[in-house]
Amino acid sequence: MPESTLTVIEHALLRHKLSLLRDSRTGHKEFRGLMAEIALLMTVEVTRDLAGEEVAFETPLESMRDLRIREDRLVIVPILRAGLGMVEGVTRLIPGARVGHLGFYRNEETLQPVRYYAKLPPDLQRRICLVVDPMLGTGGTATASIAELKARGAGDIRLMCVVASPEGARRLAEDHPDVHVYTAALDRCLNEVGYILPGLGDAGDRLFGTT
Repeated sequence: MPESTLTVIEHALLRHKLSLLRDSRTGHKEFRGLMAEIALLMTVEVTRDLAGEEVAFETPLESMRDLRIREDRLVIVPILRAGLGMVEGVTRLIPGARVGHLGFYRNEETLQPVRYYAKLPPDLQRRICLVVDPMLGTGGTATASIAELKARGAGDIRLMCVVASPEGARRLAEDHPDVHVYTAALDRCLNEVGYILPGLGDAGDRLFGTT
């Protein structure tokens, strides 16, 4: 797997909160809050290289110039439904970001992801797209989501997930070598039904209390 396409974000607070997120005793209310906090911590690293524009303004004591980011150039794209749990954390830091949505289901015959919903801002070629989904398992839905964004003109696309499998990270590197993947943990493997081990279970069900 090309190392250049994957960053595992190392931070003591991130590891602490992820251990609580993984715990089967964590209820949906706590799970939702932890997911938002983890997304917030990860956003700092994912946006580290964003370019700012110099602006002039007044402090209480004097005039100065400094850099500010055009927040509306960033588009957060949660993959429905579990990706919704990460949006709040990102928008706490970048409240001016736009939010698009992509939804997929798996065709039971072909086992391929099929898009059922897409609502995205215009002019994606001028924006930075941050695709968010807690789990990068087989990589099928993430690959399809990125392909959809590219078809609509997006160029700068980044994927942020909480836990990733080696299989999913490898597939993303093969299918979209120009897309960088950021994760809080690279887990051991997928089991026979495609769940990440040790993982954190079904993120959507745990977020919304539908287990």
